[in-house]
Amino acid sequence: MTILVTGATGTVGRHVVRQLLDRGESVRALSRDPQRANLPHQVEVIRGDLADAESFGRAVDGCEAVHLITFTGEFGEPLTNGPELIAAAEKAGVRRASVLGGWDQSTLEPALESAHLPWALLAPVEFMANAREWAPEIVSDRRVRTLADWPSAMVHEADIAAVAVQVLLDASGDLTGGQTYQLTGPEALTPAERAARIGAALGEEVTWLQLTEDEERERLRSFGYDEDYVEFGIELAKNPPVIGQVVQDTVPRLTGRPGRTFAQWAQENVELFRS
Repeated sequence: MTILVTGATGTVGRHVVRQLLDRGESVRALSRDPQRANLPHQVEVIRGDLADAESFGRAVDGCEAVHLITFTGEFGEPLTNGPELIAAAEKAGVRRASVLGGWDQSTLEPALESAHLPWALLAPVEFMANAREWAPEIVSDRRVRTLADWPSAMVHEADIAAVAVQVLLDASGDLTGGQTYQLTGPEALTPAERAARIGAALGEEVTWLQLTEDEERERLRSFGYDEDYVEFGIELAKNPPVIGQVVQDTVPRLTGRPGRTFAQWAQENVELFRS
């Protein structure tokens, strides 16, 4: 089976590509810059962009399944051409789709709801990979500073990909369309607990300090975020969604294996945090 992976060079997409290859599937990837995609040699990389339905149509032609993302561009803007993309997928004969959602609904989800192909929306509560933004401070000071102090049931990117692969292959034929899968890891951890696990991977103590609101604003600005996003971050730190703190059984139920822990993620990515 030939499967098109969009967002193939992203945090989750690379895992989707690798896991499909490991299952013996033929993988095609959509990339705005194939020369820099750095994907396994077995992958057929097609130049294109989800914002351009014509290029997507060329890439998806002949594919039986597709992994979609609902955003595009450098800053992850929600897709505005969902109906055109789904029309192209149906014309190509796509039989099922996995969809990695973003913060905001795009035009893709409503288009899928009125389509005739089975699909499922993957809704991770938080990526473990978000801890990458802590790397500079851990490297320099062996500390983490945030305003938020609440526990998050963050999920490993490879587990998000594993659910996507189950949806795409769907050997059981149980996928009927329109399911939403809330994805979490096996535990909800506070920033202090995550910092401690990174410290354990390093073999050194990593401490957590709570910031004031103004200090958090400055921290977020230091990443280059605009003021709207900065205020969004402040609101999220003060009023987190309850669903993000509750462990779900989706990953083990659909994949047949326990979800990867944050301690495992920290060990896999420990070189990011070394000086």
